[in-house]
Amino acid sequence: MLAKKMYVPSRIIMTPGPVEVDPRVLQAMSSSILGQFDPNFTSLMNETMKLLREVLQTKNEWAFPVDGTSRAGIEAMLCSLIEEGDRVLVPSYGRFGGLLAEIAERYGANVQTMHCEWGTVFDPEAIIGEIKKVKPKVVALVHGDTSTGRMQPLKDIGYACRELGVLLVVDAVATVAGTDVRTDEWCIDGLITGTQKCISVPSGMAPLTYNERVEDILAQRKSIEKGLASQEQVMMNNRRIKSNYLDLSQLQEYWSPTRLNHHTEATSMLYGLYEGLRLILEEGLEQRFARHKQNEQALIAGIEAMGLSLFGDPSCKIPTVTCVKIPEGTNGESVRAMLLEDFSIEIASSFGPLHGKIWRIGTMGYSSQKKNILVTLGALESVLLHHGEKVNVGEAVQAALRVYHSGFALGVEK
Repeated sequence: MLAKKMYVPSRIIMTPGPVEVDPRVLQAMSSSILGQFDPNFTSLMNETMKLLREVLQTKNEWAFPVDGTSRAGIEAMLCSLIEEGDRVLVPSYGRFGGLLAEIAERYGANVQTMHCEWGTVFDPEAIIGEIKKVKPKVVALVHGDTSTGRMQPLKDIGYACRELGVLLVVDAVATVAGTDVRTDEWCIDGLITGTQKCISVPSGMAPLTYNERVEDILAQRKSIEKGLASQEQVMMNNRRIKSNYLDLSQLQEYWSPTRLNHHTEATSMLYGLYEGLRLILEEGLEQRFARHKQNEQALIAGIEAMGLSLFGDPSCKIPTVTCVKIPEGTNGESVRAMLLEDFSIEIASSFGPLHGKIWRIGTMGYSSQKKNILVTLGALESVLLHHGEKVNVGEAVQAALRVYHSGFALGVEK
């Protein structure tokens, strides 16, 4: 029996990831396959590292992707740094802080967590005070948590970690290429992002970067595996990096001129990443951040003009995700289903204590477009009316248009 031909419908994806992909990226991914040690391919690897340094705003020698989703990059960073019993501090203000804590625990860390109410973030001084108290080896922190739509300020925390000799590892999956992320200036030692959000490349790679402080630890742990006597090896075995595939010291050699035959690179994904990074820099980081900010402001204006309310503290809102309170008595999942079935628009629900209470609308990367904002607002208004919800008819799109025609969000007052 022959299988049916695959059918993939066209969608407007307004979720916190994955997002729509620029057609130029998809075209690049259809290029011919090269061997992983073909000089043309290794040259592309080197060029991709250069582009990553620019996008991540770093001068670190090491900036490369891990093959796998963003979680693979997070795990690679943490498993390569953490030894059994190491103290790790995880300030958590949403679902993904909990993920950092879980991964660290799986690699034997003594994890200390901090929590604040979902919809808020920490005062940096509170985190700094806890660092001084706990004296961790690593602080693992999410920059922008899509589960709550909030963004944690990092600069002061990074400075404090550097002064106190603590490593700062940052999950910047939802923020890189959508808002300002200054790896070096904020003293971030290890940073991980993902292709499927603001970089606007299909899910499957986790770009990361790390500095000499991390590299020194990798070198120390790698030396444990070489040339030790058997009895000594047994004693030191617990200090080895537990994962083979996610061992940054080996991945580093794969991306170096040594070209360690560690794994077979995801050829087509690398083509896509290269093109995605090239397009980011072609647009310009500042212009790209301004585009994301303008589309966020237009969406917020439309949501509020419709008569809906936003969730969370606006002072720490992430520019790439907007959380909307589901009106009391409205079936949020029914609204989402109708948007998808009748308008081919996908928005997201949420997790844990916010499940069924908010919708999350992403404005990331290639999905962050004026036409997507206007169509989404119009469709959401229609679906809510169909569900019997009282909204201010016709106001949402007009409010968004006023943002676009004012130039305010781009910093250009007319």
